[in-house]
Amino acid sequence: MATYKIFISHSWGYSDAYDKMVGLLDTQKYSPSSFNYHNHSVPKDDPIHNAPSDKALRAAIEAQMKGCSCVLILAGVYASYSKWINIEIEMAKKLGKRIIAIEPWGAEKTSAVVKNAAHAIVKWNGVSVVKAIEASA
Repeated sequence: MATYKIFISHSWGYSDAYDKMVGLLDTQKYSPSSFNYHNHSVPKDDPIHNAPSDKALRAAIEAQMKGCSCVLILAGVYASYSKWINIEIEMAKKLGKRIIAIEPWGAEKTSAVVKNAAHAIVKWNGVSVVKAIEASA
């Protein structure tokens, strides 16, 4: 059984969406497919959160992203205005990582920036997200 290495791009200011995505992925571990993953993201409580400079933070994020097979980006409209999510899109492209855009549940407006960069766009649904991750491997 494969273990998928993923990086979930998110804004620490919107960490509730990140937490919900991790919870959604965790519920898939108990589905008939027994989806397994390793989260390469940088959570809010990671010491790099207090990086001394943008350069140090960028290097830490890139190091985490290098080991993953795909990058999940929550495509809420806030993503269009996030400097870091745009940097992470740039890093993912440079590293040759597949980008999966996840449209928030019930959102009428989503980030065109994220969706234009994505290799796959899925709704906020565990099965859809897992299928996109598996297809990216």
